Amino acid sequence: MRRTSEDTKAAILAAARERFASDGYERATIRAIASDAGIDPSMVMRYYGNKDGLFSAAADFDLRLPDLEAVPREAVGRTLVAHFLDRWESDEGMMILLRTGVTNEGAAERMRGIFAAQLGPLAARLGTDPAQAPVRAGLTATQVLGMALCRYVLRLPPVVAMSREEIVGWLGPTVQRYLTG
Repeated sequence: MRRTSEDTKAAILAAARERFASDGYERATIRAIASDAGIDPSMVMRYYGNKDGLFSAAADFDLRLPDLEAVPREAVGRTLVAHFLDRWESDEGMMILLRTGVTNEGAAERMRGIFAAQLGPLAARLGTDPAQAPVRAGLTATQVLGMALCRYVLRLPPVVAMSREEIVGWLGPTVQRYLTG
């Protein structure tokens, strides 16, 4: 059965996400990704141009921040920590950015941009001083990224052993303070 161009692009992206997540940006190769997708490497180049273009497409994601309008103000930190746990555990794109962001400047810049653009407005809306929104968003990112790095990449035993409720209980108040003061 012959694949459509959309099927081929989807297969390439799926293979790229897996390969970037497991090998990181530097070690992942177009040839390996093409092999994983069951296609010729020239097809990867045809659709994505080069490795950077493929990485950009594979790591394109939205934090999908929850609508916090109905959440009581004092529960925002816990709600966000629970949300980020869900995102790290279900979205390979976030793991790709995390793993590659520590070794690749392009990935790090992409991650900085995504977190600033999506957490910044939230911090501005929730905080008492809108001028502090970038700092509040940055500090919030330190918590969710640090937790993800330690739990899912470095796999620090005490952090891996924590239940979801324990992580929310420990980090929620910190994120709350960062966002609302």
